Amino acid sequence: MPHAAAVDGTKIAYQVRGEGQPLVLLAGQSNNHTWWDPILADFGGRRLITLDWRGTGDSDKPDEPYSTRGFAQDVIAVLDALGLDRADIYGTSMGGRVAQWLAIDAPDRVGKLVLGCTSPGAEHGYERSQEIRKALADPARSDRVLLELMYTPEWLAHNPGPYYVLGDTGMPPYAKGRHLVASNRHDAWDGLPSITAPTLILHGTYDVFSPVANAQLLANRIPGARAELIPGARHAYFHESRSVASPAVLAFLAAQDRA
Repeated sequence: MPHAAAVDGTKIAYQVRGEGQPLVLLAGQSNNHTWWDPILADFGGRRLITLDWRGTGDSDKPDEPYSTRGFAQDVIAVLDALGLDRADIYGTSMGGRVAQWLAIDAPDRVGKLVLGCTSPGAEHGYERSQEIRKALADPARSDRVLLELMYTPEWLAHNPGPYYVLGDTGMPPYAKGRHLVASNRHDAWDGLPSITAPTLILHGTYDVFSPVANAQLLANRIPGARAELIPGARHAYFHESRSVASPAVLAFLAAQDRA
């Protein structure tokens, strides 16, 4: 598996599939590239680029502070390794937070931007309830609670797994903690008005893991951005509601290509 060298020398594993306009897919907190496996086929005709965040998968796992802004620099290292000056970016959950920094700090590297089930950060965004936080902190319940935050009961009843959004089981505990802190400390609020990339924001209407009110908050803050809500979907809308979400992303990217 190829690796890119980050600014600090950390090796970042990445994966490339297909041909066409490059689209970088950014996964959620404490997850690696397999987050996207169930829906990769939806994006045929694109050169798909995924990566393993530092601390996950086949990337290095330094025991030092991580940040969403730093993760964005790791993405740029992958683009550099591939010789790509510019790519479209689709980030979900923490990946959407990282994508915000990409569009803020490196506007020339971002073509179109899709932000899914994400927020501008704790200080200005809408955060999950304390009840949910406590449930996730309970080792005896955390996996089931997370699963139910990701998917509706109806979908889970007909889809027994495997599930690709519950975290990288091979992560060392310290790396999980580093990811949690990085996501919790995300705050791109001041930089959002400087984003120039055409932006689509997607969110499930039943998402309480990252409350749906964040979608319009981001749309109001990013110039020209548009929010599209997916009825009845929870945090993993991109998987459960792929028949709606993936065409919405492709239509947005195609329309911007023609602009």
